[in-house]
Amino acid sequence: MRRPFSVLVTCVKVCYNIFICILIWEVGKEMGALRNLWGQLDWWGILSLCLSAAAALLCITFHELSHGYTAYRLGDPTAKNAGRLTFNPIKHIDFFGLLMMLVAGVGWAKPVPVDMRYFKRPKQGMALTALAGPASNFLLALAAVLFSSLLYRLFGEAASQSYVGAVVWLLALSFLANVAILSVGLGLFNLIPISPLDGSKILLSFLPEKIYLTILRYERYIMIVVLGLTFFGAFSTPLSFLMNRCLQFFCSICGYSLDTLYLFAYLINF
Repeated sequence: MRRPFSVLVTCVKVCYNIFICILIWEVGKEMGALRNLWGQLDWWGILSLCLSAAAALLCITFHELSHGYTAYRLGDPTAKNAGRLTFNPIKHIDFFGLLMMLVAGVGWAKPVPVDMRYFKRPKQGMALTALAGPASNFLLALAAVLFSSLLYRLFGEAASQSYVGAVVWLLALSFLANVAILSVGLGLFNLIPISPLDGSKILLSFLPEKIYLTILRYERYIMIVVLGLTFFGAFSTPLSFLMNRCLQFFCSICGYSLDTLYLFAYLINF
């Protein structure tokens, strides 16, 4: 009576061992495919994307933090209460705006909440709060160009003495160049006097109260138009012209070449 049962157990063990062997074989094939895929990845391209994303996040964080901090100094605690007075970029990211920065060179972040009723002079307070974002981007870009100039002049020869040093030097200059370019682009884009961009808040402060409030009421619909214009490149030509002029000015102040700045910004993308 036990013999059929023992035969059944033996068959089950054999089938189990066969199954394990097949599983190991298939896993081995998949691991080989993964190794091939791993070897085919464009690691330099991935590194370039990471550097650009890090530069964009830095520009966005400075921009939005400046808005919130200026509003806070003028008496509005809304941004502080919302946890937006932070260097944590996650708090400020608008993912579509970040994507536009990486693809088109201009973009936006999640707007910092501002309640103009806290300001002693509401329109002027809103204008100063709006101006703080682009101003911080221009200062950040100037600092990035200055550090690029110093790094290029003082550490170029030392970096060339080793492969690791040369790579770190190249990546640092590429990061700083991307910060300068993206920061200027973000600052200029937000100065466009179309609601709800920062430039409109500055311009509207000179308009009568009734017109000012009416435009603010419809700015979310105007934003859809702005997104469409940005997507189709309506601002590309004038912004490129202004970016070149602005970056040239910063480079002349810091004793740096604009061509060198662009070289390190795009060299890593090749």
